[in-house]
Amino acid sequence: MRKGEQTKEYILQKAAQLFNERGYYGASMSDIMAVTGMEKGGIYNHFKSKDDLAVQAYEYAVDLMRQAFAQAIKGKYHAVDRLQAVVAVFQKIPGGSPLEGGCPVVNTAVHAGHTHSKLQSCARETMIEWQDFIRRIVQLGIDREQLKPDTDVETVTTLLISTLEGAIMLTQLHQDDGYMDRAIAHLTNYLQSLALPES
Repeated sequence: MRKGEQTKEYILQKAAQLFNERGYYGASMSDIMAVTGMEKGGIYNHFKSKDDLAVQAYEYAVDLMRQAFAQAIKGKYHAVDRLQAVVAVFQKIPGGSPLEGGCPVVNTAVHAGHTHSKLQSCARETMIEWQDFIRRIVQLGIDREQLKPDTDVETVTTLLISTLEGAIMLTQLHQDDGYMDRAIAHLTNYLQSLALPES
């Protein structure tokens, strides 16, 4: 990796963390300069504007999540095991993995609201991507006769994402891991209930 690419990735790493914790409007260029240790001109050598940096930093954060999901399901064949691995990735988010501040998708959706259409659109597209990711795991599990044939793909997808994202929010709000622990326990039992008995 060339020096310019290394510098850009360093800025993205620091900015992704900052935006995830403070949101687009809560992170000023002065804040970005402070966390990177760089002058505004040095940052703008790599990004057209704060908007450009925010969008690329968001994509950087989401890519960390993609890598975490890919690593978690690697080598797992059964749908329940794969879904439990996805759940385990979400379980680590309040603890700062893969980055501090919580889920970058929900944070961006909330912080952007209706005032930053590009970031809001990015968050929506990522959530659709995650939903499709879970749908494919569930549908493949049905096709491979690992999950009960009457398993509703949309219900599983909705329950997983809404329960996990809600648990992340409550855990962070109350600084209490009990919310996530209870959500994980419930989802573990729920996913096991979907599995067909092994013949």
